[in-house]
Amino acid sequence: MSANIQFIQYTPEQLQNEISNGVKVQLQEFLKHFKPVQPAEYLTRQQVAKMFDVDLSTVHNWCKSGKLKPLGIGSRVYFLRSDIEACLIPLNQ
Repeated sequence: MSANIQFIQYTPEQLQNEISNGVKVQLQEFLKHFKPVQPAEYLTRQQVAKMFDVDLSTVHNWCKSGKLKPLGIGSRVYFLRSDIEACLIPLNQ
């Protein structure tokens, strides 16, 4: 059993505009709440040292003091860029 729908007071162009406007509203509402997930970026000790223009021993000291949270796999040590950025504190507040 199929139903036929008739749009008596709409021209094809008006119907197309109504549908387009409805889709635009839904898309705008979706984009208000959409937050794309960025892939995690991992940095090595050398990259962290270069980022802050410090020696590797400084990066080691930051790890020992708990300022940085190292992650490891095997004998390799990595840092999440987001963790490093979260460690930075604003000055002069």
